[in-house]
Amino acid sequence: MSTTGASADPLAALGSLPGVADSVETMRKAVDRVYGHRVMRRRSTEITSEAALRGARGSAALSGADWALEEVRRRTDFSADDESRVMGAALRLSAEAGQLLSIWRQSPLRVLARLHLVAAAIGDDEVGRPRQAGEAVDEPLIELPLPTAAEVAGRLEGLSELIIAGGSAPALVTASVVHGELLALRPFTSHNGLVARAAERIVLIGSGLDPKSVCPAEVGHAELGRAAYLAALDGYVSGTPGGMAAWIAHCGRAVELGARESTAVCEALQRGAA
Repeated sequence: MSTTGASADPLAALGSLPGVADSVETMRKAVDRVYGHRVMRRRSTEITSEAALRGARGSAALSGADWALEEVRRRTDFSADDESRVMGAALRLSAEAGQLLSIWRQSPLRVLARLHLVAAAIGDDEVGRPRQAGEAVDEPLIELPLPTAAEVAGRLEGLSELIIAGGSAPALVTASVVHGELLALRPFTSHNGLVARAAERIVLIGSGLDPKSVCPAEVGHAELGRAAYLAALDGYVSGTPGGMAAWIAHCGRAVELGARESTAVCEALQRGAA
C-alpha cells in the first residue's frame, strides 16, 4: 500500500470506501454475538484455546497443509515432512501472537521479525529479517510479482509508521491492510502467509475488537477457500478503490466466520458436547 501523496490518515480514508462501513458493522455484530454468549462469561479461556487451535489449522490450510482438526489434535510430531512443518509453524505462531501485543504498537517491524523467527524455527542467516537483494522466496501458493528488496524495505517502513501513528481507522481496515501488505510484499524468504495472518490476528486483538482472541479470521479465510482468498488479494494489490474495498470485505467476512465458529464451540460446551 503506497502512502505517497495520501491523506494524513490513509487507513481512515480506506474506511470511507463504498461498502466498507457495512462490512465493519456486519463483522462487529458477529463478534458481539460470541462475546455475549453466556458460556463466554464462565469458560472464555477454553474458547480462546480452541480458537487458537482452529485458527492455526485454518492458516496452515491456506499454506498447503489442509489437515482435519482432529488430526491436528492427535499429532505430536510436526517435523516429519513439509506439511507437518507448516502445521507446526502455524501452531507456534498462534501461541506466540498474544505475547507480542505490547510491542506491536511501538515496534511492529520487531514483531514481524519475531514472528518469522518463530515460524521458521531454525537459525539460518535469513531468518528473522527482511529478505535481501538476490534472496529467493519460498511462497509457491502466491504467484504475484515479487517486489524488490529495496521496495520491501520502504513499504515496510511506511506500514510501520502508519501503525505507530495510530489513527481513527476501524480495526478491520488496519488488520486487512497489514495482512494484504505482507502478502503482497512477501518480505521474508519463507512463511510469509503464516506471518501475515498472525499479524492480522495481533491487530484484531490489540485493537480491542477481539481482546480474548476468540474470533479467528484464519478459520474464515480457510472456509472461504484459497481461490477466493487469492482473488481478493489481487484486488488489494491492484490498489483501486474497488479492489481495496473487496479485500477489506473479504477479511471482514473471514472474521465473521471465525466468530461463528467460536459461537458454535460455545453452544457445544453449553450442551456438554465438547
